[in-house]
Amino acid sequence: MKNKYLYTLLIPVMIFAYGCEDLDTLPEGDTVTTGQKEEVVANDPSKAEASVNAVFAQFNQYQPNADAIGSRHNDFGYPSVMMFTDANGNDIVQEDNGYNWSGNNLEYLDRDFASRECQIIWNDMYSIISNSNNVIGSISIDTEEALSKYYLGQGLATRAFSYWILAQLFQFNYDGNQEKPCVPIITNENSNDAALNGAPRASVQEVYDLIMTDIDNAVRLLKDAEEAAVVRKDKRYISLAVAYGLRARINLTMHKYAEAAADATSAINATSATPASIDDVDDPSFWTVDEDNWMWGIIIAETDAVVTSGIVNYISHLGSFNYGYCWYNGGRQINKILFNSIASTDVRKGWWLDENKTSANLTSEELAVMDDHGYPAYSQVKFAPYKNELETSTNANDIPLMRIEEMYLIKAEAEAMSGGAGKTTLENFIRTYRDPSYTSLASSATEVQEEVFRHRRIEFWGEGLNWFDIMRLNKGVDRRGAGYPNATMIFNIPAGSDILLWRIPEAEIQANPALTDDDNNPSAPAPTPVSE
Repeated sequence: MKNKYLYTLLIPVMIFAYGCEDLDTLPEGDTVTTGQKEEVVANDPSKAEASVNAVFAQFNQYQPNADAIGSRHNDFGYPSVMMFTDANGNDIVQEDNGYNWSGNNLEYLDRDFASRECQIIWNDMYSIISNSNNVIGSISIDTEEALSKYYLGQGLATRAFSYWILAQLFQFNYDGNQEKPCVPIITNENSNDAALNGAPRASVQEVYDLIMTDIDNAVRLLKDAEEAAVVRKDKRYISLAVAYGLRARINLTMHKYAEAAADATSAINATSATPASIDDVDDPSFWTVDEDNWMWGIIIAETDAVVTSGIVNYISHLGSFNYGYCWYNGGRQINKILFNSIASTDVRKGWWLDENKTSANLTSEELAVMDDHGYPAYSQVKFAPYKNELETSTNANDIPLMRIEEMYLIKAEAEAMSGGAGKTTLENFIRTYRDPSYTSLASSATEVQEEVFRHRRIEFWGEGLNWFDIMRLNKGVDRRGAGYPNATMIFNIPAGSDILLWRIPEAEIQANPALTDDDNNPSAPAPTPVSE
């Protein structure tokens, strides 16, 4: 088949323009075995660097699925997954029109197993897994060499991250669903067999067992590497603090709250990142990994194809101040109910225009740009344009994958749910960094959890995290009163509805000998719109 799906991604020899052939091929063209790769890396650990770079290059790609699905302006690597899932939720309000590439996500038409969005998610996440497997297969887990430990930690952490994403898209939350089918497991160890015989869906338990094994090993290896003074070159790579942060996310998803609190605390202690102050975020920001609160991000260069394309990039679809799709599709707004829940003393109130189309966080020049382009009330002004140049056509914004603020909110929720002082942690964080007047009215652990969820919706709006909170907390999607402009996208979807799950792509079912139509998630009709 022409289409590139998991079954064709199983073969661990994926050659990229980053020199992966150093590990994957011999000079005469023969494929290098796993044992030979390990020997090469043991003799010269730097040989693994190209394979590691290929992993992180996969996060930022210009139309990587063009051969399979044609040219799509919502196809640009992992940020596509962020955009799709945010549009599935309650909080990023958009008009469905000819300039908006999120229409299928807004109306859940993306759940058809032949949808392009379904194929993009599947291909992108398994491509990262395939490249991670290349790294993992080239380094022994028992290596004693510090640089090799660092590289192996990168591969294991990114594989854990990728399966964590897939597990929450293709099945309901871990707790109570352990025996249900999840996604196929492909590792460096079984990839050759899977290439011949296919790979069945593993259970949720089996997938999370792999995730935890990988992230535990990554934490151990990166701790050893950093103690030996081997550290990352920049924030596109995973540090020990980021690995702790990933494990905090995973434990939170599994409802292992004491463990999540401990990992969030470890991440805070291990990182040099500090929360953005009120003064830091009372202007549009969140555009560069150089901001002190970013722990991990996708670094975008001006020469990257997603940038030179002009509009096939994340900020084109999200940004209000830069040239892109938002100039023509009405931009992105916040859920009105959520906006109205933000106190007037909270600096984040100014991350969006109010009902009068103004914001205390904006200069007169910034307000003029919003007015010139006709943005409606509640439009986002959180994200600055590249280099803070208003109306720039250079869309080279970096993309946040983890900020230190998330660790404080995980810590607060997890402490509360495990019998600790989560309410105090939450109040101290919000008062110090967002709203000096804040006091939580929560009187129980579950009320603290719900309040943290509200703050996460506000804090990480537009950063691709909200859908995973919806799934881990077993919530539905209720858009009533949110301000969605099209009646066709106003839904009240109960928790646990089949439509919330993605389906394995049709082409994967056809190409993978270990899967049949009966193995897929149930086909569900698009939800029925309800009145506002």
